[in-house]
Amino acid sequence: DLKKVPGNIPPDIVKLDLSNNKIRQLRAKEFEDVSELKILNLNSNGIAYIDPAAFSGLNNLEELDLSNNSLQNFEYGVLEDLYFLKILWLRENPWRCDYNIHYLFYWLKHHYNVHYNGLECKMPEEYKGWSVGKYVQSYYEECPKDKLPTYPEAFDPDKEDEEWERHKEQSVQTVKKHGVIVTVIG
Repeated sequence: DLKKVPGNIPPDIVKLDLSNNKIRQLRAKEFEDVSELKILNLNSNGIAYIDPAAFSGLNNLEELDLSNNSLQNFEYGVLEDLYFLKILWLRENPWRCDYNIHYLFYWLKHHYNVHYNGLECKMPEEYKGWSVGKYVQSYYEECPKDKLPTYPEAFDPDKEDEEWERHKEQSVQTVKKHGVIVTVIG
C-alpha cells in the first residue's frame, strides 16, 4: 500500500519491485540515490503522471515495467536518462493518441534497441485499438498540404516583360491573400 517511492532504498540495489502499490505519480529524482538499479517494476500502481526528471540518475537501468497504470502520455524528457534501457513494458495503459504521445513514439523510434510492447491507443474513441505508430503516421497524412501559388515550369524568354510582370504580380497577391510564407532549407 505504498503511496510514494520509499526514501530508504539501499543505494546498491540492482532490482526493485514496487508493483501493486498505490503510487499515483513519480516526482523528480525519485531514484537518484539508486544509480546501480538495472530492473525497476512499477506495474499496477495507477501511475498517472511521471515528472520529466523522475528517472534522473538511472543510467544503468535495463528494464522498466510501467504496465497496468493510468499513463496517457509522457512529457518530453521522461526517458532521456535511460541510456541502457533494453525493455520497456507499456501495456494496459490508457494511451491518449493526440500530439502529446509523439515524444514517446519518437523516443522509441530513435532508440531502436529498446524492446517495448503495449503502445496502443485507448482514446479518443476514433483511434481506439490503433497502434500509436499508425496514429502518428496518420497525424501527418491528415495535415493539409501547403497551397502554394502555381508557377509555370519555365518561362519563355521571348515573351514580353509585361506578361512576366502580370504573372509575378498575381503570384504575390496570391501569397499575400493566403498569408503563406514558405522557407525551403536544402
